[in-house]
Amino acid sequence: MTKKYIGMLTLALLLTVSGCAPSLGDETGVIQNTEEEEAKTVIIPSLQLDETYYRTLLPYEESASRGLVLSNLSTKYDMKEVENGLLRISQNEFSPDKYLFQEGQYLDTSTLKDWLARSNQTKTGLNPSDEGLTGEAKAKNAPVYISHIVEQNYLEKTDNAVSLSGISIGLALNSTYYYTKEQYGATFEEKLTQAQIEENGKRIAEEVVTRLRKMDGLADVPIVVGLFKQNSRNAVVPGTYFTYSKAPAGKNVSDWKAIDEEYVLFPTTHSKEKYRELDKTFRDFKHDIEMYFSNYTSIIGTGYFKDNQLQKWTITIPIQFYGTAEVIGFTQHLAGLVKEYFNSSMNIEVQVNSLDGAEALLVKKPGDEEAYVHIYSQ
Repeated sequence: MTKKYIGMLTLALLLTVSGCAPSLGDETGVIQNTEEEEAKTVIIPSLQLDETYYRTLLPYEESASRGLVLSNLSTKYDMKEVENGLLRISQNEFSPDKYLFQEGQYLDTSTLKDWLARSNQTKTGLNPSDEGLTGEAKAKNAPVYISHIVEQNYLEKTDNAVSLSGISIGLALNSTYYYTKEQYGATFEEKLTQAQIEENGKRIAEEVVTRLRKMDGLADVPIVVGLFKQNSRNAVVPGTYFTYSKAPAGKNVSDWKAIDEEYVLFPTTHSKEKYRELDKTFRDFKHDIEMYFSNYTSIIGTGYFKDNQLQKWTITIPIQFYGTAEVIGFTQHLAGLVKEYFNSSMNIEVQVNSLDGAEALLVKKPGDEEAYVHIYSQ
């Protein structure tokens, strides 16, 4: 029998956050050490939802460059993954059991805009000068390598205070440079090689760490830097981080560690060639859905792989339903198909959406025989 729990979990969480639920532990009020004249009083939440989640300080402070990611990255998929991927990297160096999370407070919007410019546009521009170059010549000789920088801060609690103990930096690098040969003309693209991306990414990483070391309070803070390869503008899956390095206190990045991550769209020629069995499973699952209900636009799956092993499969089903009973019936059928096609070791999430928004969500974590189900209209 499928279980319906997600709506209740969300409600319990909201009550806990708002202070209306029974206390799950004592929240701790502490002093945050800053470079400002007056230290700030902050609260450390007692509840950690999962061992992979960082606790964050309250009141929550937004990044000093909040919103800049929207204008700098090409797709909504990269906007999300450039931050989530950096969190995964940070867990390798700053354990969620020991460290607290805070959005970046050192790189503000003005600084980042100057750094992301070309060197002939600002004195601190990290991208190559395009002086005297136009169109294809610019694309061949001076493409824009870096489009965005993400900062995350990690703090530790000692006695009755918290202080900065680590910084993670994500450098979003272009895989394609887009250009026009004439004003208002057609857009062309120049693919950057992996060697170009990696060489320039590491060069920029060293310069960024050098600059951070000169900022107040950052000379001896460990700094993690990850290189993120963006996907193309028309991609429907995000890019990934492909390497990272940790600069110990007072030093720069040096030893780089490779990251083997990939997002794969199902069903495609690529998924069939590289992950044949998983591709067949998805196509069979898709076919069974079509047999039950053909009133849909498309069914797609996005698989997140690490070291060529599937970590999570997110399946999106857009539909056109006209009644609550129809949604319930379809979702019940889906729950059975999820159990039939995806073994208990898989991490599966199925999202059913209509033009009106989310209709149903099915989640099956590794070890679960059946999916947890939530129907939003209930």
